[in-house]
Amino acid sequence: MTPHARLNTAVLGTGPLGLDLIDRIHASPYLTSPLVVGHRPGSRGLAQAAGLGCVTRSGGIDAVLDADRSVDIVFDATNAFAHPAHWDKLADTGAILIDLTPTSTGTLIVPTVNGHQAAEHQHIGLVSCGGQAGLPILHAVTSRYPAAAVEMVATAASASVGRASRLNLDEYLDTTQQAIRDFTHAPEAKTMINISAATPAPPFRTAITVITADPAPADDITTLTASVEQKMRALVPGYRVTSCTSEDRTVRVVVEVTATRSRIPVHAGNLEVISAAAIHAAEQRARHQEAHS
Repeated sequence: MTPHARLNTAVLGTGPLGLDLIDRIHASPYLTSPLVVGHRPGSRGLAQAAGLGCVTRSGGIDAVLDADRSVDIVFDATNAFAHPAHWDKLADTGAILIDLTPTSTGTLIVPTVNGHQAAEHQHIGLVSCGGQAGLPILHAVTSRYPAAAVEMVATAASASVGRASRLNLDEYLDTTQQAIRDFTHAPEAKTMINISAATPAPPFRTAITVITADPAPADDITTLTASVEQKMRALVPGYRVTSCTSEDRTVRVVVEVTATRSRIPVHAGNLEVISAAAIHAAEQRARHQEAHS
């Protein structure tokens, strides 16, 4: 079998999310071992990335621009405040920027909903972890039963929500809420997030409520959500629908995501679901370029 032409990658950010991206990139037949860039020299994350065989640099986005090799795809796993400046500096380089922070400046991609569109855009946004978990269900339900209103509540273990994520909670809410409107066309959309300090740490959970314009039969909703669960588990094995009810015009679905990867604690499904989406988007781009080369 002819090997694929691999795209050069860079990862901005050296937290657990960045380290999981490194593992996924190493396992991908379409992507090269990444340049890993942190903010501070000598950080623990950079040392871990070097131990994984990556070239490492400090200095943020400028270190990507000054890299010894051209970079085709940059994964931004930093924070929503830094991301706009990263795009400003990369926009004219032709590099693809995949945004794992909760901003809405790129084209929003959810793999099982519009993942094929990732190949067409240079600036890709992944909404948020809650968006990646909940939007596949919301899109499936509202595509058949138009929504009058939607509510989505995510619960994440405190240990899985880092400092940058805590600083970006307003951006998380705004971006997720806008994505719900875009993907469901619901006139009313509300999203919330709970950060739980419970012990043991709870799994990442997303509770969805849809008020439909017309009654939605329970058996049909069950079939729809089971189909979404199957598709999502191909990307995120720990994804499962734990509750599904429909009474008259009120649909309620609860999704849990447990992490199955070695560098992510089992309760941190929020990290796993967005990391999987990022690699899916990158590989879609790689396949597209290979097909048209």
